[in-house]
Formats: sequence, C-alpha cells, structure tokens
Amino acid sequence: MNIRIASLASCVGLLLAFSGCVSVGRTFPSDGIKTIALGKTTQAQIQSAYGKPYRTGIEDGDATWTYVDDHVGVFSTPRTRDLFVRFNADGTVKSYAYNTNQ
Repeated sequence: MNIRIASLASCVGLLLAFSGCVSVGRTFPSDGIKTIALGKTTQAQIQSAYGKPYRTGIEDGDATWTYVDDHVGVFSTPRTRDLFVRFNADGTVKSYAYNTNQ
C-alpha cells in the first residue's frame, strides 16, 4: 500500500513539475510605444492601441495603467514585457516606461 501511495505521489509531482508554466497579463503590441507623446497622447488613444490595462492605480495623485505580458515556465527562460503609463489630470500621458527581457 505504501509503495502505491509513493508511486502515485511521484507521478502527481512530475505532472505538476512539467505543467509548471504560468502566464500573467495578456499580449499587447510594442511596436508603437516609441510614438507615445508626453502631454499629447490621451488615455483613449492608449486604450485603443493597447487594450484594457491589466492593472490600474494611482501614483502621487496621478492615474496609472499597467500592461503586463509575462510568461514563466519551469524549463524555459522567463519572457517578460511590461508597460507602465502615468497620466496628467487632463488625461494625457505624463510619463511611461516599457521594460522587457527579450
């Protein structure tokens, strides 16, 4: 009986290890990021270009939107892409940051 339990536990452990791929966020285009213009590009334009943000928030009183496209696997190199956009009170882009390991 103990050998059966140990074998079953080993099989379950191996299945979990091989299926250990995690994705966070969703794919968004990155080719137009350099065209974001501070003080000119609007929230509506950002949403039209990149879709609904993965996360929204406030930083020092300014609205922020975060786009995330991260993929981490047990046996693969992590792939990460993040776009953080901060808006002025008038709804135009105050600042942005794009980070990737690709």
